[in-house]
Parts: sequence; C-alpha cells; structure tokens
Amino acid sequence: MRPTEERIIPDQMDPMNGMLLEHIARYHFAIHYCTGDVLDIAAGAGYGTQLIAKSCKEKVNSVTGVDLSQEAITYARGRYHHPLARYLQGNALDSTFMKSIGPFDTIISFETIEHVPDDRLFLDRLMSRLNPGGTLILSTPFGRGRGKPSNDPFHTHQLTQDEFRELFKDYPETEFYYQRGVLIEPPRDDMYHPIGIALYRKLIID
Repeated sequence: MRPTEERIIPDQMDPMNGMLLEHIARYHFAIHYCTGDVLDIAAGAGYGTQLIAKSCKEKVNSVTGVDLSQEAITYARGRYHHPLARYLQGNALDSTFMKSIGPFDTIISFETIEHVPDDRLFLDRLMSRLNPGGTLILSTPFGRGRGKPSNDPFHTHQLTQDEFRELFKDYPETEFYYQRGVLIEPPRDDMYHPIGIALYRKLIID
C-alpha cells in the first residue's frame, strides 16, 4: 500500500516513529473499554483493528474495521487478518451503509473527524449506531477551529479544544482525556496537549 503523511503503515515505518507510537497508544487506551461488537472507523491499514481483536478476544464478539479506501481495506485483509476481525470499505456519513453493518457496543474513531466537513453529522452517525450501554472513543488533533484552514493538507479543519468539548454538549456523560506523545491523561492546567480524546458511555434507558 502506498504510504501518505496521514496513513499509518507499521511495516513501512521505524518502530520508534512518534506518530506510530501515538496511534498505538490510543488503541491501547481503548482496549480497556472494548466489549461486544466493536466498530473501528477509519481503520486504515488495519493494525489497530487486529490489535483490538487480539487483545480483547475474551470480551469482544467481533471487530469491524471500516475505511473509505478500498486499497487500505484490501491491505488490511491480507496483512492483519484475525478470526474476530472483518474489514469493509464504506463511508461513516452514509446512513444506509452504517445501518447495514449493524449496531455496535463499542465504536472507535481515531483521528477521523478532522477529515470530514460536517463533524456534527459525523458524530450523529456514530451515536445512532451505538447500543445502549455502549462506549464511544473519539480522538482528534486541536487546531484553529471549525471552518478555518488547517496547516495539514489532509484535514478539512481542526477543532479548538472548546469546540471539541462543545461537540458533546448533548452527551453530559462524556469524559475528556488529552494526549501528548504516548501520554494520555485527564485535563491538566500546567500542560498543553495537542490531541483530545472523548470517552462517552451511552445510558441504558429502561
């Protein structure tokens, strides 16, 4: 598969590459929350989908990796096969596609929302496929704000920290964590973190 600045392909990277380690750290963070049927949106090369399947095999039923790129999906099927994992080409903004792959108990979306023009719609699509009692884990880098240019040519825009938190205003159960390198921790006033992580647990309504 052809590498790009945004595509993490472990086999083609130095194992100590900072961006690779950051991505792996987020998947290791997610391991503790994954149960049932898991969806990994923008799975890319598939290494994270397989990592979840391997690490959580005693508590997950399936792990579905979805990506817009058919090339990435083909690569993932060949390189990161696992009995609990499947890889599908599709668009999270396509409600018909999302309904066709079923509801999920855990949804992971790492470094994806900055690529879509309508981040609110993207979040709505994910929330609509999350089962009651399920968990959503979503991360994104911070930037100048919604609708403003980003220094990264692959990003539509990058939310500010306040916009990221405001995105979840209708989901007060959300917890926020922040990442710098491989460090993921709750908010701290004495340290700037370039990446935000939202952890939302959907209530079970009787």
